[in-house]
Amino acid sequence: MSEPQGSDSTQRLPVMEKATERAAEMAGEMAGEGGALGQSASAADYEPLGTVDDEDGGQGRFWSARRVPAGILAVLLLVGAGTLLYDVAAVRAHRPAMRWRRSLARQLAERPLDDTWVLVGAGVAAALGIWLIVLAATPGLRDVLPMRRTHADIRAGLHRSAAAMALRDRAMEVAGVQSVRVRMGRKRADVRAVSHFRELDDVRADLDATLADGIRGLGLARPPALSVRVGRPGRKG
Repeated sequence: MSEPQGSDSTQRLPVMEKATERAAEMAGEMAGEGGALGQSASAADYEPLGTVDDEDGGQGRFWSARRVPAGILAVLLLVGAGTLLYDVAAVRAHRPAMRWRRSLARQLAERPLDDTWVLVGAGVAAALGIWLIVLAATPGLRDVLPMRRTHADIRAGLHRSAAAMALRDRAMEVAGVQSVRVRMGRKRADVRAVSHFRELDDVRADLDATLADGIRGLGLARPPALSVRVGRPGRKG
């Protein structure tokens, strides 16, 4: 089959050329700052890539108000204390104690400590106490990533979903990327990309540079490590 006349050379689109040049420049900058990427094959995991220096690593997470657990506990304590106080006042007024109080006192006096129901009740009480201690000692709000402070009086946070969406938009700017899935964690950002043209190693190198720059632009107090995998789209049918 002969080639048509006047098609000896093809010209690349300006947009694609600009995107490729931009990715090459960013890859060169990252190579100068962080060295080699430490990757082996195009579809294999590699060591997470650092993004920026941990200048503000002591920044802690936001503390959750935990209004729902606190509200439930307050209502239970109010109901229990109010019922017990009413029954004590009734006994002081020379009235018989409530049936549940007499039954509870009799059960506690007659049942041995190794009884099944006594052990179950003790286990439930211990589990509830441990749960309350954990809630009181942990900050919560795992979905909010603390951002780097620029002013002492202002604290800012970024939701994981918003950070993942920002990185996905940056990844879609890389030439050859067809689709991207980003899973953002507190310590690591996992990126899975599908490339329909270009060499996989070249696409992943551009993704490394682009996403590392994107993580730096998020302004997080503890930037997560970056892990990227690039593959080809699956065959239809």
